[in-house]
Amino acid sequence: MSDELLPPPDIAREVFVGEAWERANAFAELLAGPGVVRGLLGPREVPRIWDRHLLNCAVVEEAISEGVRLVDIGSGAGLPGLVLAIVRPDLSVTLLEPLLRRTVFLQECVDTLKLDNVEVLRGRAEELVGKREFDVACARAVAPLDRLLKWAMPLLGEGGELIAMKGERAAGELAEAEAQLKSSGVRSAELVTVGRGKVEPPATLVRVVAGRAPERGRRRRRR
Repeated sequence: MSDELLPPPDIAREVFVGEAWERANAFAELLAGPGVVRGLLGPREVPRIWDRHLLNCAVVEEAISEGVRLVDIGSGAGLPGLVLAIVRPDLSVTLLEPLLRRTVFLQECVDTLKLDNVEVLRGRAEELVGKREFDVACARAVAPLDRLLKWAMPLLGEGGELIAMKGERAAGELAEAEAQLKSSGVRSAELVTVGRGKVEPPATLVRVVAGRAPERGRRRRRR
């Protein structure tokens, strides 16, 4: 297989419309060029940039409400957060990434693509607790679901949602995270399928809706 960027499939024009089309093409070039040179994407991934990365991330927007504040935890090369910002200009997107070389790349992408609905933050999720609150937290290939819950839930208000891209491991990780789900005080947790007719196979997400976290410490009173 050649390590060259392939032309976008026909379905991409239905997913990325208007200004999103030019931005998606420009982002694909950035991933295939500087993204590979700087080690954010492996050379063997270049031929799969459109189907495995851009389209697979773009269809996640089907599960996201309009006009929300979204944080992409461990954004890496901007997947899925930057893609979601391209396809959904109504979203306010924060790309949260601890590694400097990645945040530099992300900021260059944001500037090049002229995305005014995106901010890049260098840091970890636990550093934002009590400082920022979001409506949606998303993540792709960052950590197992139980660990992701510990990072994401403190950043969400009651009713906020964690949307984790988990693919074929989704059901297994949801079952394995049962204890963490209970201790996090979540309202609900379910599997969601998006991208039917657009990506093959369709993308499988875990959607967790935040409830009120248990307030153990506040129940103790001095006598």
